[in-house]
Amino acid sequence: MIVIHDPACAEFGSPERPEQPARVLKTAEHLRATHPDWEWQLPVCAAEATVLLAHDAALLARLRKAEDFDNDTPHFARIVDHALASVGGALAAMDHALAGRRAFSLMRPPGHHATRSRAMGFCYLNQVAIAALEARRRGVARVAVWDFDAHHGNGTEEILAGVAGTLYVSVHQSPCYPGTGLRPEDNCANFTVPPREPRESLLETLRTSWNELLAFHPDLVLVSAGFDAYVRDPVAHLTLETADFGILGRWVREAGVPAAALLEGGYSTDLPFLVDAFLSAWDTQPAPPR
Repeated sequence: MIVIHDPACAEFGSPERPEQPARVLKTAEHLRATHPDWEWQLPVCAAEATVLLAHDAALLARLRKAEDFDNDTPHFARIVDHALASVGGALAAMDHALAGRRAFSLMRPPGHHATRSRAMGFCYLNQVAIAALEARRRGVARVAVWDFDAHHGNGTEEILAGVAGTLYVSVHQSPCYPGTGLRPEDNCANFTVPPREPRESLLETLRTSWNELLAFHPDLVLVSAGFDAYVRDPVAHLTLETADFGILGRWVREAGVPAAALLEGGYSTDLPFLVDAFLSAWDTQPAPPR
């Protein structure tokens, strides 16, 4: 497993906010200790021309103004640089996937709420949508995004809606922020689950969503890996346990499709163990036949 991570992504934010530096620092510390054989790489900031595949130039200009977007998405010093580095992590993970390697971008800020023209919901630039469009630009015929974050990736849906050769699949709590993704739309498959949906039923919905993604026969899968569907997450009300994220990772491994994943949500102090469960299952080699 290759982990793309830059400790500098923890240089903004506050421990008083759910989307805080400790999310990535503690996760990186745990993964380094438990998987000393995994490879770690620094990302390179994405080129603005690549970002413009998904976003308006006005958004990049707006990110450089010292003005908050909303209560969840304040301005921070150098936030545009942090956002470009997070996009760079997603692009690096995509590059590894296309070369047949497994890679996870452990960066912040997250991105799936950022629309073409607006930063919102802790998200400034939509790295998974940018990576999907960059893959299409390079000639990848069929690119699918699987988003198992507890919140709907409204930005990813807006950016990818109607884009030939792409599929967006999301499983998310409803009602919940941002209140979108209530029905399928064109090439966007939305699966809603109510708060406190029983764990077995939630896993069944996730399996159905994954099967729909596989029926698209993607050449590349990009995973918006949000871990706030965890039963003890403070900002959502879903029911997955730690081992269930291992099940999701196993599905990705068993599909045998080039895949890259990147961190979206997940605000419990157990996040390091949730990420570990997902990545370890994804990275596990099947036992040889006996």
